[in-house]
Formats: sequence, structure tokens, C-alpha cells
Amino acid sequence: MRSISANMAPLRAVTCAAALLLTSALGGAVESDPQDFTQIKNGQYLAVLGDCESCHTAPGHKPFSGCRPIETPFGNIVAPNITPDRETGIGAWTDDEFDAAVRKGARRDGSPLYPAMPYNAYTKMTREEVVAIRAYLNTIDPVHNAVVANTLPFPFNIRTAMHVWNALYFTKGVFKADPAKSAEWNRGAYLVDGPAHCGACHTPKTLLGGDKTGQYLQGSKLQGWFAPDITGGMARGIGNWSVEEIAEYLKAGHNQVSAATGPMGEAVSLSTSHMKDADLKAIAVYLKSVPGRQDTAKPLPAEDPVMMAGAAIYRDECSACHMQDGRGIAKLFPSIAGSSTVRSDDPTTLIRIVLRGARSVATSAEPTSPGMPSYGWQLGDVQVAAVLTYIRNAWGAAEPAVSAQDVTRERSQLASRPD
Repeated sequence: MRSISANMAPLRAVTCAAALLLTSALGGAVESDPQDFTQIKNGQYLAVLGDCESCHTAPGHKPFSGCRPIETPFGNIVAPNITPDRETGIGAWTDDEFDAAVRKGARRDGSPLYPAMPYNAYTKMTREEVVAIRAYLNTIDPVHNAVVANTLPFPFNIRTAMHVWNALYFTKGVFKADPAKSAEWNRGAYLVDGPAHCGACHTPKTLLGGDKTGQYLQGSKLQGWFAPDITGGMARGIGNWSVEEIAEYLKAGHNQVSAATGPMGEAVSLSTSHMKDADLKAIAVYLKSVPGRQDTAKPLPAEDPVMMAGAAIYRDECSACHMQDGRGIAKLFPSIAGSSTVRSDDPTTLIRIVLRGARSVATSAEPTSPGMPSYGWQLGDVQVAAVLTYIRNAWGAAEPAVSAQDVTRERSQLASRPD
């Protein structure tokens, strides 16, 4: 679901909603209007929903000026400048060209974009919504910053190959409501599958980088983290979270059960924490309706030697914050029992947090946030594996043992990562 911060540009315009409605009534295409305050405000909020700033703003750079590398399994793609600079941004683009890029994955010259730009999700928005985003972007400060976006190695840098990818994985078309469902459910489905593009992180990918639609929202590895299962499944997903707990997590960055870190922490900070409460509730309602997997694995017995070693480490190093029962302290230390991260198939995120530590995001709703210290200097790979094996089997994950080799591999990969 990766994200617009409080650094919103000043909006200097007046309302022209009547003209906008008239244009629509006459059948003409709505265009971006620098004098239409309603359109600009709507575009500002849609940019929040679309998590635009997260990808298009590099640390230390001006908003939307690009330069942020986006990791893919095939190499990095650098997000372009989308400020209204006419030479290096989108200032000289027409609304049709902007719409084609956002909803159809087409560059100005007609060649295909890479799906690091989630046009396969944004296609569910209407042209009017995309033009509103353009109207908002036109109000921010232009930044002269030329960006070379395609930094992929050969042969992945050949854009024509994307025609094959599009044929396999891209279906154009705006969101269509399900008449059998409530308006709230449909709003949530639109947000999750459309502008918020949650599947970009949380749906597993094929070898070609397309969505495994049969495992919709069931968790996926990316950028050195594992985005957990966010279906309504009780065993692996968030089916045991209430609608209110899901909404609280998206608003504040944490709840009694879990805390947002890594890419999700950034998504909360820049996107979901700025969403309307009604939209957060709609997302929660929809996610809880998504069917999850049936869990057939059996937990390791408590008398298993690895479980016994892990329990001892947990008692000495972890229980002071997360409590002996794994339930933590509300709004201070997240619960381990019932955490979707703990229940994930892949232990990547847990290994990373133990080795490097983590701090959950601070938001306007929750200006302070809990932190997890690094234990990578204190615990060896065998010890990390043991305590995670205990955690993942003691509280419902029913997973086989995490191996020392798993930890060694992740420690090596983290050594090469700056974040």
C-alpha cells in the first residue's frame, strides 16, 4: 500500500465546480484547471491515496522531484521527476499524456512504462481522478531535476519486452462496483485494488514480476522485508483483527497487535495516516472479507530442544517488553501473539527486526512510537534462529524451525543494504 506528507503545497485557486459539472454533462473530457480549487483539493487527496510521494521523493530532495531508486527483482528503476518543471518534469505534458502514463502505462512517446509504476492498479481510477492529481501537481514548486529512470541491466532495459508483460498481467479498465456488496465494501475494494495498490507489495509475484492472482494479498517479499498476508484469514492474515484495529493500525501506525515498520511504516506516514476515517474503515471492511488460506501446519512441541532454547532467550531478552504471554503493552510494545508478521510464511521481516532493530512510524495521531533495539551484535545466528522458532510456534504460526542458515543469509544481505 506504499504514500503524501504534511508538506502540502499552498493552493491558490477559486472554486469552479459548476463549470466542471457542466463539462461532464456535455460529454466533454474534464481537463486540469489551475483555477478549480475543488479539483485541486480532490487531486491532493487522490495523491495521498495513491502514495505518490513515497516513490517520487528521495530523502533530502524536494517533494515529487524524483531520484528515488525503486527495487525490483531485475534491478533498480529510478522514480522520475513529476513536478511541473517544463524541461525535466511534467510541466509540458498534456493531460492526455499524463493520464496515459498513470492509467495505461504508456510514456509520452508511446513506449511502455515498467510496472514499478503501478499502472495496473491505477487503471481502476477514472480519467477525471487522474486529471485532478495532475491539477494538484501543477500547484507544487517546479524542480529542475533531470532523472534517468531506466537503470536496469540488459536485457531488462529493453522496454519492448513490456508488451509481453502487459499481455500477461495488465487489464485496462476502471473499477466496477459489485452491486451485491455494500457501498462501504465497494469503496474499500476500489481503494485496495486501485489508488492504494496494496497488492503491489502484499500479493506474491511470478518470475516475471506479475501478480499471482490465486494468492491475492497473501504476502510477498520485497526490499529486504516481507509484506505479510492481509487477507481475512484467521491463521496467516488479519482475520483476528477487528475493523477498528485495522483502521487504527493504518491511522496511527500501530495497534495492540502490531506496529508498522519499514516500507509499511513509510506508507502509513505519507499515505494512510492522512486518509479519511471513513476510507480507512472501508479498507478494513474489505480486507476482512478477502478469503485467506487454511492452515494445516502443526506447531513444534514445547519440549523440542530448539523451542526450549528459544523460550529461554525470549524470557531473558524479550519478555520485559512483549510480556511472557507475548501480548505486549497496549500502545507501547506490540503484541507478538496474533501478529500477522509472526504468522507469516516467510520469517524475513522478523529476522531483520531482531538483527537491526526497528522503530514504528510516528504520525500526527500518535506523535511518539515504540522502538525495537538491535540484537544482531548480541545474539549469534543460532540464537536468533532459536528465539524466532519459539516465537513463531508458540503463538499460532505453526511454522517449522527457522534455521541458522536463514539468519546467516539475511545477515549477509542486510550488510549490503544501507537502510
